[in-house]
Amino acid sequence: MAWKRICGADEVPENTARKFDVDGIPILLVNYGEGYRAIPPICPHMEEPLEESGVIVRCVLTCTKHLWSWDLRTLEMKGETEKPLKVYDVKQEGGSILANIEEELAYEFDEPEEEDDDFFK
Repeated sequence: MAWKRICGADEVPENTARKFDVDGIPILLVNYGEGYRAIPPICPHMEEPLEESGVIVRCVLTCTKHLWSWDLRTLEMKGETEKPLKVYDVKQEGGSILANIEEELAYEFDEPEEEDDDFFK
């Protein structure tokens, strides 16, 4: 296990998210009021940066770009969400938030379809 300090527990207010760089790995730390989640900083749907588009209300993280959402207590996908969040194990120790980071967690995205220029000819 490689437990690494992300930040102080007081650096991310309740119901907010903040992006950190931990040894070159980008991590979004989310304080959902009942605990913390450390996740990749982009939405698994279309690579939207969650530090800009993520909203936390009643322990649910929602990406406002396409309304995908997850219950941060259970990690259950809500509504029309089709991909789960990837998460790092997190613990609070001595006023700090630590994450177990073995490697960078990343989502796989579909390649954009190439436009068919013949369609408009």
